[in-house]
Amino acid sequence: MWQVPSAKRGDLEAGNGALYPMMMESPQLRWAFIRKVYAILAIQLLMTVIVAAVVVTVPPIAVFFVTTPAGLGLYIVLIIMPLLVLCPLYYYHQKHPINFILLGIFTVSISFAIGLTCAFKSGKVILEAVILTAAVVISLTLYTFWAAKRGHDFSFLGPFLFAAVIVLMVFSFIQIFFPMGKITTMIFGCVGALVFAGYIVYDTDNLIKRFSYDEYIWAAISLYLDIINLFQMLLLVLDAADN
Repeated sequence: MWQVPSAKRGDLEAGNGALYPMMMESPQLRWAFIRKVYAILAIQLLMTVIVAAVVVTVPPIAVFFVTTPAGLGLYIVLIIMPLLVLCPLYYYHQKHPINFILLGIFTVSISFAIGLTCAFKSGKVILEAVILTAAVVISLTLYTFWAAKRGHDFSFLGPFLFAAVIVLMVFSFIQIFFPMGKITTMIFGCVGALVFAGYIVYDTDNLIKRFSYDEYIWAAISLYLDIINLFQMLLLVLDAADN
């Protein structure tokens, strides 16, 4: 007597939870994949906050890395380590628990680099950068899910964002030999923040539509790097404005 009509049950099961129009895959499986990726991402960010906080609040760590030859060598290793880990991670990204061990090494090495960067910034600048990063990430993520639901596609951003990152990398390399001034630093940081904000939209759109269910490690790494780079760019802008 009180049963829901079978047609409505079918409609609910068939796709009221679809993430975008004409979705051919199971919404339940895609949502499960998305939850898994964001759970991994949350652990990565928590690990980054903890490691960076330890580096910032224990001054001898930063002093060791900056003032001693051994510390400088270790710092170079930490910078190179994420690139080295990506190679075996590509091969073992579906093999548990090796994939998570490699992901942990990748995250910790980046976290140390972030901590060393923050160790020489004021607490106010760091807090402002964290708040701005959180606001941008949350708002752009919600916007991308909303836009995807209405049929918008952001795959066209890929080539433009890749070209923009290449320009930023070359420009950063040039600045090693010709240091930039305060205004140039702020412009560079603002452009970089816009680029990585675009990457958040692009990678979130890929998370919704294109990443396969076995690519949860790569999806988490993509979003993690987007957030970390956005934070660094905002930190650069705020620090230049504060000085």
